[in-house]
Amino acid sequence: MKLKDKVAVITGGARGIGKEIAMTLARAGAHCVLCDVNEEELRNAEKDIKKLDVSTMSAVLDVSDYAQCEDMANKVVDKFKKLDILINNAGITKDNLLLRMRPEDWDAVISVNLKGCFNCTKAAIRVMLKQRAGRIVNLASIIGLMGNAGQANYAASKAGIIGLTKSVAKEVASRNINVNAIAPGFIETKMTQILPEDVKTAMLKQIPLARFGKPEDVAKLVLFLVSDESSYITGQVIQIDGGMLM
Repeated sequence: MKLKDKVAVITGGARGIGKEIAMTLARAGAHCVLCDVNEEELRNAEKDIKKLDVSTMSAVLDVSDYAQCEDMANKVVDKFKKLDILINNAGITKDNLLLRMRPEDWDAVISVNLKGCFNCTKAAIRVMLKQRAGRIVNLASIIGLMGNAGQANYAASKAGIIGLTKSVAKEVASRNINVNAIAPGFIETKMTQILPEDVKTAMLKQIPLARFGKPEDVAKLVLFLVSDESSYITGQVIQIDGGMLM
């Protein structure tokens, strides 16, 4: 078990990619802390994690509020005495063309996606620096690398995560803390299922592997990046998109 007795915090962990990451880390032996704004889905996800014979806890968390993030990190340390892994997965979309985008929709996406990543990282880093060890994986997106019409707020937030990843990686490398980002392409989740079929068909034509990704594809990469097998990798942005962006 690659992660036996490690303690992992996963934001946006109640469903989709976040839940799949939590399940994958738990199968590898990690104790999982699930954070999400949806309390009902959080409780259901926690029940599934407990079936894997690891310890778990959950926290209803608004990642855009630093005080909540700091309180969550303190509670993790109170219970487990450490915090080894942080997965910044929480994110939202509020798509629209820039001319039609409401300022509050811009602020909401930046606040959750980018500021949330900052808040959780800052809270976890305090613990990891004292431990002189840690792994952080931030969920960016290929949209943060290539841009996309109608997603200026989302693209900006994910591009910001990439810059944040590289900067923090340089700051904490001397303390044996690795910080990397993953840039998924089109992954099949509830968020992408609601897209019109013509949009999905057009996107599929752009993917050389001719299929959409699955949450477990992302989760397997996360597992690699938080394990000892990736100890010499930091400050990197790894695309997982079927070749969509080369």
